[in-house]
Amino acid sequence: MINYFWFFVAAFFEIAGCYAFYLWLRLGKSIWWVVPALISLTCFGLVLTRVEAAYAGRAYAAYGGIYIVSSLLWLALVERVRPLGSDWVGALLCVAGAGIIVFGPRLQQG
Repeated sequence: MINYFWFFVAAFFEIAGCYAFYLWLRLGKSIWWVVPALISLTCFGLVLTRVEAAYAGRAYAAYGGIYIVSSLLWLALVERVRPLGSDWVGALLCVAGAGIIVFGPRLQQG
């Protein structure tokens, strides 16, 4: 379960870093937004290495489901846009898929 903690922390840093670039390039904010963007994206890469997984690709695939949920939370909390019901249904499906990726190898070793 500690993996999910690291996934959410990584998602925060990735979304924050990308959003800082978005502020600069799409919303015309100062180029100085690049500095926190690069720091945040560096933290994202470092935090994601904390995930307990035998293979990086499997960890990144499982992370995708958590990233989607985190993106919807960012949409609601930072951008103040209410996610649609279909957004949450899609996110639930992705989290279920992430769970299969994370726990599947353990079930097969059984």
